[in-house]
Amino acid sequence: MKRNLFLLVVLLLVACALPFLVSNYRTFQLTLVLVYAIALLGLNILTGYNGQISLGHGAFYALGAYCAAILMDKAGMPYWATVPIAGAVCLVAGFLFGLPALRLEGLYLALATFALGVSMPQLLKYHHLEKWTGGVQGIVIPKPEAPFGIPLNADRWLYFFTLAVTLVMFLLAWNLLRGRVGRALVAIRDQHIAAEAMGVDNALYKSLAFGVSAMYTGVAGALGAIAVQFVAPDSFNIFLSIIFLVGIVVGGLASIPGALYGALFIQFMPNIADEISKAAPWAIFGIFMIGFVYLMPTGVAGAIRLLLAKRRGAP
Repeated sequence: MKRNLFLLVVLLLVACALPFLVSNYRTFQLTLVLVYAIALLGLNILTGYNGQISLGHGAFYALGAYCAAILMDKAGMPYWATVPIAGAVCLVAGFLFGLPALRLEGLYLALATFALGVSMPQLLKYHHLEKWTGGVQGIVIPKPEAPFGIPLNADRWLYFFTLAVTLVMFLLAWNLLRGRVGRALVAIRDQHIAAEAMGVDNALYKSLAFGVSAMYTGVAGALGAIAVQFVAPDSFNIFLSIIFLVGIVVGGLASIPGALYGALFIQFMPNIADEISKAAPWAIFGIFMIGFVYLMPTGVAGAIRLLLAKRRGAP
């Protein structure tokens, strides 16, 4: 326990030092890594811990992003206040979507969420909503400056703000998944009939998992919108939802640290693939993805656990 706490403190110190060691653009990329880590953690709660496959979480990311952008642009709300509001809106939306989805399982649920992800960009372009969403033009929002005269530029300040939110969200997830709720979610994933026989309310916990998962993704969407300073419908196509699923598989299903590993993969691997081949970067990305899945079938987090176990001599 002391060793894990020591490693956590070291990682936190490294995370705090990084913005001062890299360029502003790299700091922006690291901010997006933290944003994606929150989104992947939310999807992992639903898919990794509860066994419900979602191909539409990009829709909740878009909903959170537009909540933040509209509140900042139309209501003049401070950026930090939009983040919890976006999370609350997505919590309700996810819980309500999870209710009818209770009748669906496996591939049928995946198709239902896929339909949600496909339809969201079209809904954002709907002409009756243009005065709020900006239509195809989207919404431009300002990047926040450091308050109280703190000597940090906008990129570094936003990185530290996102880091603080990330730590809070990861701590909440750790407490949730290590307790009764987490055990119930895993029991439903592994054997829902036996879980119900033991008194677990499957309907309640499945809907709760959907709501909490959407809340995490909505918070990530709000932070992402603030970081990028722009939202538009075509930024949230179905490819975003698929990339989120790729992230949790590569990072490690049912793993809290796996969300961070997956976020690093989906943020930096496309750039690496583009540097290797300008002609076919996504082909290179696909090769890397297949290699990760083949060499580490339990994800990066699972491979690290296995390596540490072998070093300790555990079976």
